Amino acid sequence: MSTIDPHVHSAGVHVGVPAKTAFTFMADPMKQTYWALGSWDRRPAKDDVVVGTSLFDGGDLYVRIEGQEDLLLVDYYGGPTPDELRWMVEARIIPGDLVGIPADHSQIILTTWRGASTDDAQWELVYHIWRTEVHLIKGRLEREAAA
Repeated sequence: MSTIDPHVHSAGVHVGVPAKTAFTFMADPMKQTYWALGSWDRRPAKDDVVVGTSLFDGGDLYVRIEGQEDLLLVDYYGGPTPDELRWMVEARIIPGDLVGIPADHSQIILTTWRGASTDDAQWELVYHIWRTEVHLIKGRLEREAAA
């Protein structure tokens, strides 16, 4: 029996930065170049859309980000072209004092839902990628804060 949920993946990490700092980082499409393994080497595409290259298959992924600072929520829309973007991922940032950690720390939770065309192998890969990406986020945020 698999422990991988067939419908949704979430991965979270405790970061040693305030929620506002974490939100600003997560809502910056160019910062994803440091952690989004499926969309590396970010560059502007058009308007508010960026494009990056997958480290897995070398293909391009176009991304548009919508951040809601008052909710500390970031929605990520992605697709194969700038005109074919669909909602794919959300990041929720939780202030530390709400979850019993220092107030100047926060939690970042990434969540994605399985699309109808996602096969089992792709879904398993996403499961493992996410557990890596949250640690890349943590490392980058904490290094930037220490600099």
